[in-house]
Amino acid sequence: MAGADGDDSLYPIAVLIDELRNEDVQLRLNSIKKLSTIALALGVERTRTELLPFLTDTIYDEDEVLLALAEQLGNFTMLVGGPEYVHCLLPPLESLATVEETVVRDKAVESLRKISQEHSPVDLEVHFEPLVKRLASGDWFTSRTSACGLFSVCYPRVSSTVKAEIRQHFRTLCSDDTPMVRRAAASKLGEFAKVLELEYVKTDIIPLFTALASDEQDSVRLLAVEACVSIATLLPQEDLETLVMPTLRQAAEDKSWRVRYMVADKFSELQKAVGPEITKNDLVPAFQNLLKDCEAEVRAAAANKVKEFCENLPEDNREQIIMSHILPCVKELVSDTNQHVKSALASVIMGLSTILGKDNTIEHLLPLFLTQLKDECPEVRLNIISNLDCVNEVIGIRQLSQSLLPAIVELAEDAKWRVRLAIIEYMPLLAGQLGVEFFDEKLNTLCMAWLIDHVYAIREAATSNLTKLVEKFGAEWAQNTIVPKVLGMANDPNYLHRMTTLFCINALSEACGQEITTKQMLPVVLKMSNDQVANVRFNVAKSLQKIGPVLDSNALQTEVKPVLEKLASDSDMDVKYFAQEAISVLALA
Repeated sequence: MAGADGDDSLYPIAVLIDELRNEDVQLRLNSIKKLSTIALALGVERTRTELLPFLTDTIYDEDEVLLALAEQLGNFTMLVGGPEYVHCLLPPLESLATVEETVVRDKAVESLRKISQEHSPVDLEVHFEPLVKRLASGDWFTSRTSACGLFSVCYPRVSSTVKAEIRQHFRTLCSDDTPMVRRAAASKLGEFAKVLELEYVKTDIIPLFTALASDEQDSVRLLAVEACVSIATLLPQEDLETLVMPTLRQAAEDKSWRVRYMVADKFSELQKAVGPEITKNDLVPAFQNLLKDCEAEVRAAAANKVKEFCENLPEDNREQIIMSHILPCVKELVSDTNQHVKSALASVIMGLSTILGKDNTIEHLLPLFLTQLKDECPEVRLNIISNLDCVNEVIGIRQLSQSLLPAIVELAEDAKWRVRLAIIEYMPLLAGQLGVEFFDEKLNTLCMAWLIDHVYAIREAATSNLTKLVEKFGAEWAQNTIVPKVLGMANDPNYLHRMTTLFCINALSEACGQEITTKQMLPVVLKMSNDQVANVRFNVAKSLQKIGPVLDSNALQTEVKPVLEKLASDSDMDVKYFAQEAISVLALA
């Protein structure tokens, strides 16, 4: 086509048209992703007059292609000639905002929101606002759901007459027949409220909020709860009690557990939004009910918020509220039938000790921690152990140590390797809090046992755990307690355990320093170069390369070099390769 006219400037669009009509989806997708390059080649004038109309007319494609197109058009402002021509991008995006696939619509709305900022107030009224109206009064629910996301971006910058129209359209969509549209309106209610003048928040938004919060569909009601946070932050304190609280109380006792779950999930944000007075009178009883809810999911969501809720209570009567209202519920949850609830509670309960202080912690919280340390669910025990530092600050860990130990040992020997792995990760933290004597007496043997675990991930984690312990307790401790045990494994009949010795030496050499490495570790590594198993021999070469920088040059030349040279002529290919690599890295050639 382009050749016939002899006009090279038409070539890019001809190629695009060919590729967009190609049967292969991947080709079509690639050509859409190159749109900006094509637009650059065409120049702004022809992008506006040829490329955009072509794209607008050919929007019947795979969702993947449309998604890429919606994304590309959001970054097209400069390619159509800057902000004064940005309205040219509206027709294709309008079509994309009405397609059936949600992901494509959402991306088109995102791009429309982006380019709305680049419209001048006049263009916004002439071009953008009519588009929003068309979408809002479209026949298909798809266009009406898309419109919901566009009201808040154009509202602040249009004249008061147009503002009134926008509010009217939003009101209409909030009572649309289709639940999907009401859901979209509810999800944008908070965002829209933020750009409205306060008088309209009271006259328009509150009635809509109340209506949506008592919608027949629970998926709409739970979105109204989210909007509640935004609306409550906008209103003066004296209006909250009459305008927002009745609806919030109703949501906290909704017949659908999803709505109650949403209230529990947003509880800390709601608490900050409504202020201390309402929290004390209304939210405390509501929170108690959520902690006792009949649905486990709701109890778990509320349990997750216990610490945050208590932290945000007004200081003057925080302790009294917690002790008389919250703690009784928490005590019940410790022995809940559902493990997710117990686990959620275990991840935050330790934080209460810093709020309640030493005496209350010892009297009321300590028995709960001890109960949870004996829980049959490993996740509950783990969550308690992982948050020990909070308690350590308040009462010291000695109070817990007698119960801690059996819990740690059980987790360390748990049948699930992921549980074992998780407890290893907390070992350095525990070691620091329990002190070196307690550690040597009770936990050292555990740490050594992990080195010969049958799961490689555990052996690997145990090795790095040793390094962290040496960093905590010092090289002398390592020399007396760790190094002899690690080196003893070099004679183990199982080659995997012999290899673990090498991995430990790699990890420990730097922390232990030159003297221990040269005098105690190096002889063992060199002796292992005669191992019958090739895997061990090539790991000897890798270890020598790793610990080489720690050794002095004399040891490198007289002890390491001969062994590496011997390994470099080994019968096994891998051993040769790693030995040669070590020789070149350590510059021993």
